[in-house]
Order: sequence, then C-alpha cells, then structure tokens
Amino acid sequence: MTEPTERTRYAIEYPDEAGHPDGKGTLGQDGVVLLEEVIDHPHVPAFDFYVVNDEKTGIYEAIVGDTEIAGLPYNVAGDDRLVLMATSVLPEYRRQGVATELIRRVLDDVRSRGMTITITCPIVRTFIEHNPEYADLIDPSTQGRPQGRTSSEPTC
Repeated sequence: MTEPTERTRYAIEYPDEAGHPDGKGTLGQDGVVLLEEVIDHPHVPAFDFYVVNDEKTGIYEAIVGDTEIAGLPYNVAGDDRLVLMATSVLPEYRRQGVATELIRRVLDDVRSRGMTITITCPIVRTFIEHNPEYADLIDPSTQGRPQGRTSSEPTC
C-alpha cells in the first residue's frame, strides 16, 4: 500500500492573474526561500540594516549602507489600513533573517501608527501565523485572501 502524497508547507497557490511564471500562481523558489526563513530561522540578522518607509513609492525598504537589500511594497487603503503586497530580499541576503526582521519592523510601524493590514503576501501571512502577537493588526473585514482577491491587491 502506498502512502498518500503529503502536501508540503510550500504548496501555496494564487490566481494566475498574479503573473507567476508557472501559469498557476504557485509560490516560486524565491518565495519558498523566504518562507523557510520565516518558519525555520526567525532570528535577528547578524548585520545592521535600517528600514525606511518611502510613502511616495509605497514601499518599506531595508537598507544597508546605500543599498536596498529588501522591500515590502504596500497600497494605502483608506486612512487606517495598508495592503501588504510582497516581500522581496536580494539573493545574497536571504536566509539571514532579513525578511523576518523587515516584516517585524513593518508590523511594529503599522501598530505604532494605529493602522490595520490586509495581507496578500504569503510570507507576511506565514510570519503572522508563527508570531500571533501580530494577528490583531489584520483587518477583520479585509484579511486578504489568496483566492478571490481583487485585481488591485496583487500577491507575492
């Protein structure tokens, strides 16, 4: 008797309109690396970086020296909610805690501003699943849904 195929923790699919190369919207290898970091290595990076909220472009940027090493773009939805869209980290900075710390600092900033969030990024969603102290930031009426989202709120 064969064992049933186990669904991996990375089998996250999003609508094709997200523009993923596989045509289905399945989370790619870059996203898998960031998910692994958030799940398995939630440590603080061994190097310093600072985070800037560039409100003009709608992105939280992680910066080392004069280099942007990671980013988390967002859309402003009303006066009190951000739609967190996608987490990205330059390849040479992955698996070093940058994604985890960037997300933590973004959520801390959102909290300090008295705002809520809608999540379309599976990396942020996974971070909050593993750090439930941030779950209160999720807007209950617009939590962000991988399936059936609006086209104005893209996924990672």
